[in-house]
Amino acid sequence: MGKAGKVLKTVMQSYGISQGKLAAAMGIGASNVYRWANEIRDPGSETVMKILDALEKLDPDAATEFRKLYMGNELEEDN
Repeated sequence: MGKAGKVLKTVMQSYGISQGKLAAAMGIGASNVYRWANEIRDPGSETVMKILDALEKLDPDAATEFRKLYMGNELEEDN
């Protein structure tokens, strides 16, 4: 599986964001967040953007950390 789930789980733990809280902010069921965080399923690129939007609403620092951890290597390579 991809790294989105690992990064999401790390960020959620670091910032005290529960699966239910993120799911509510995204307007989805908590089981979806569970599947991503436990690497059962990978979120698609559109979903990753929705995760970022939800994290931004819940805790902008968490969104920044997710972006950094998930896209950090790609961003550094572009510079």
